[in-house]
Amino acid sequence: MHNTRLRRMRPLLGTFVEISAEGASALTETAINAAFSAMEDIQRQMSFHDAASDLSRVNLYAWRAPVSVNPATFRVLSLARHVARKSGGLFDFSVGGRLVQTGRLPDHGFHSLGDEGWDALELLPRLRVHLKRPIVITLDGIAKGYAVDCAVQQMIAHGITQGMVNAGGDLRLFGAQTARIALREANGALASLGEWGNTAIATSAVGLSTEEQQRFPSCIVTPHACDGRACPHFNQCPHAWTVQAGETWRADALTKVAALAPAHERAQRIRELGGRLLRIST
Repeated sequence: MHNTRLRRMRPLLGTFVEISAEGASALTETAINAAFSAMEDIQRQMSFHDAASDLSRVNLYAWRAPVSVNPATFRVLSLARHVARKSGGLFDFSVGGRLVQTGRLPDHGFHSLGDEGWDALELLPRLRVHLKRPIVITLDGIAKGYAVDCAVQQMIAHGITQGMVNAGGDLRLFGAQTARIALREANGALASLGEWGNTAIATSAVGLSTEEQQRFPSCIVTPHACDGRACPHFNQCPHAWTVQAGETWRADALTKVAALAPAHERAQRIRELGGRLLRIST
């Protein structure tokens, strides 16, 4: 049975998700479909826009009584709390109310939009979540990174030996081969990040206005495979941070830490949290 390489793209997680896989020809299509299915499940469970999602139910009701959630939602909340604690609150998932107030996220009838603080989150036995006070949690990037990691796990479980998942600003590579990675800038030029394999890279434009984020959503590309018409452009600016780590959820979360950490200790903080702050070469 010979190997084949397939590439598929779908709109998902608020961006275009591209998955490529190399493996036995009979398995590759099945593996890619399983990877997309895993990402769709995570989108359903952790969508802020869906009032019936696990995340919305936590935001609406968990301050009154514990809410039972899916294992994946519980896992991502645990990871988010871990990074928040280890970063001294630089990574803060409790700012959803602020984003609702500015019109960037929908209001599902939350009790309060003013309370914040990651320490309000309590994770209880039997996959239950409680909030000490009515904060509004948003998982956006870390959930997307986790979805990318789950997609990779699905492909490996299906016998894929080489592959890539690229969800806009979140990229994961696995297998023996390496690939040249770049950021696509607003003018269409590619800013090289070097050659990588078996790693995760995330980029995030933090602190830009809503209009600027719509004009310049982040995008990591492999130059040989990028479709310029489907690929968002990346605005290389002082507000953009790119982090490499072993897992995509970690790399994405650490872009938020990089945005808020003091400049003189930014790289060290990222290292302590298991990542590496990348510099763009032009």
